[in-house]
Amino acid sequence: VAGLRQVGPGPNIPPLWGYLVMNAFPSLLIPFFTQGSHQACCSIKELDAFSRASVIKVDPDKPLEGVRLAVLQARKTLLVPTPRLRSGLFNRIVPPSGATKEILRICATSQGIKEYSVPVGLDGKVRVDLVVVGSVAVSEKGWRIGKGEGYADMEYAMMVSMGAVKEETPVVTIVHDCQVLDIAEELLDDHDLTVDYILTPTRTIKTNCKRPKPQGIIWHKVSYEMLAKIPILKSLRYKEKQTGKDVTLQDEHPDLANANKSAALNEKARPGNTRPQAAMGSAQMGQQYVESDSLSPRLEGSGTITTVYVGNIPPSVRVSELKYALREFHATPLKVNWQGAQHRAFLDYKDKAAAESAVSSLKGLSLGGNTLRVELAKNQRNKGQVEINS
Repeated sequence: VAGLRQVGPGPNIPPLWGYLVMNAFPSLLIPFFTQGSHQACCSIKELDAFSRASVIKVDPDKPLEGVRLAVLQARKTLLVPTPRLRSGLFNRIVPPSGATKEILRICATSQGIKEYSVPVGLDGKVRVDLVVVGSVAVSEKGWRIGKGEGYADMEYAMMVSMGAVKEETPVVTIVHDCQVLDIAEELLDDHDLTVDYILTPTRTIKTNCKRPKPQGIIWHKVSYEMLAKIPILKSLRYKEKQTGKDVTLQDEHPDLANANKSAALNEKARPGNTRPQAAMGSAQMGQQYVESDSLSPRLEGSGTITTVYVGNIPPSVRVSELKYALREFHATPLKVNWQGAQHRAFLDYKDKAAAESAVSSLKGLSLGGNTLRVELAKNQRNKGQVEINS
C-alpha cells in the first residue's frame, strides 16, 4: 500500500510495478483510502448498469463500504460473499423494517454484515445483475490484480457454475487513482477475473475489455486443500460431475481408484479380518449399505460405532442419491439407516474419528435443493447403539 502511495496517480506506471505486486507481495490487503473514497463509491450510482440492477454482489472489503451503503439506500438486494467462502457463497443483507440512514450505514459495515444477514444456499436460484470487487491494482484495459489468494476469482467462477452470472454481467472495481497502472497481460491466467468499469475519485473508466471472463471453475487448478477449506466447492463439484463434466483435481491421480481398490482387497484378505465391511475400499462402496430400522447384529457389541445424523433431506431425494454422494465424498459408512419420511438418515462409522472425518467431508453438501444438516448424532450409546429422537 505504501508503494501505491509513492508512485502517485496516472496510468503511465511501468509494467514492472504490476510484476512486483504479483510476485513480491503474493498476499496483500485491498488498500483503503480515505481521501476520495466517498466520491469513488458514490459514482457507482451514475452507472446505467447500477440503475438497471436489482441484485448486486459486493465484496466485504472496507473500501467498498460506501458501495454497499449505496445499494441498500437504493433498496436493491445486496449480496456479500462469506469470509473466505468457509460457510457458503453469499450472505444477503436484510436491514430491519423501517431502517434509518444510520442503521443502513451499520448494515454496510463488517459488523452489520454479521448482524443483518441471512445465508443464500447453493440452490437459491440467485441471479446477480452487477458484481463489485476490490482490487490492489488495475489497468485501464481491465486487467486486475487482487490480494493474491484468488477468492474473488473463485467467487466469480462459482457464480458462473451455479448460473448466477452470465458473460455480459458487468464487473466493477473501486480504487484510488494511484492504483490504476499498466499491467502486462501475460501476468494474467485464464482463471483471472477482469473488470468492465473502474471507478476512482476523479474518473469513471469503461475498459471495453475483450478478454473472456472465467467460464466456471477450472477443476484441475483446484487442490484437495482448497476443497477442504471451501465446503461449498464440494457440492458444486458433485453437481458438475453428475452432468458429466471432468472434475479431476490438481493433485488427483488417474490410478488413485485402482490403488485404493488394491489396498482394500489386501486388507480384506488379511488373516483374522472378521470385519470385511469395515475394510472395504471405495471401489466396493455400493455393497456396504444396509437399510434397516435397527443396527445389524454384527455391529452390536463392537463398542466403537459412532453415528452421524443427516437432516434436512428433501422429500424428492432417494436413498440411492445419498449413497452416491457418500461415495463421491469419500464418506462411506458401515451402514445407512434411511428415514426418508422424517427427512433424515443415520450413518454408522467404525469409530469417532471416522465419523468426524465424514462430517467434515459432507459439510456444505446440497441435495435436491437443500443444504443438508450433518453432525454427530446427539445421543451416542455404548456398544454402538444409537438413541434416535425426533
